[in-house]
Amino acid sequence: MPAKPFILGDLHFAKKGDAVAYLNTMLHKYDVGDKVDAADSKVLVAALNRHPEGDEKIGCGIAGFSVRTADFGTKCFWVNRTDGSTEKFAHRACVYGNVRPVSG
Repeated sequence: MPAKPFILGDLHFAKKGDAVAYLNTMLHKYDVGDKVDAADSKVLVAALNRHPEGDEKIGCGIAGFSVRTADFGTKCFWVNRTDGSTEKFAHRACVYGNVRPVSG
């Protein structure tokens, strides 16, 4: 079966893997603690709207995005909400739609 095209906002990708690669490249151009610029934030809004827990992650609204540390010393995108709270999210889940279970 051929790969299905995937769209994030104004960006069109031949397949989901290309979208993940694009988001990976975006993530790694920022250092931990950096705020994400306006152009990349537009893409992340589109991505977060596709996340299986997007409504919960967005909460009261998006003020912006930043890159911070995540589990096991990795880094990931964080949504900065309008009320000052923050929440990390997996950009892969925005593309593939699955969320890893949280181990307790």
